[in-house]
Amino acid sequence: MPIYEYQCQSCGNEVEVIQKVSDDPLKDCPVCNKPDLKKKVSAAAFRLSGSGWYETDFKSGNKKNLSGEKKAEKSSAKASKETTSVSKKKADTK
Repeated sequence: MPIYEYQCQSCGNEVEVIQKVSDDPLKDCPVCNKPDLKKKVSAAAFRLSGSGWYETDFKSGNKKNLSGEKKAEKSSAKASKETTSVSKKKADTK
């Protein structure tokens, strides 16, 4: 359920409320009890990004999609090979 922010136009009180999307907006301020609450427009507190939790969760064995981890392992192995070959070339030139 989303968190909505409200601000009272009378007393300035701000309230955060967890509500269903289908719920009616609140109208009465919990501090001054006047029907002057207005819903504020605000950004989400977090952002979901990346390949998603479902890629590896709830799967077992070979069914897991671990392509991102394999790519990272290959790139780190390639980088270490390149570093080793550069070190050898420097040693040979000395």
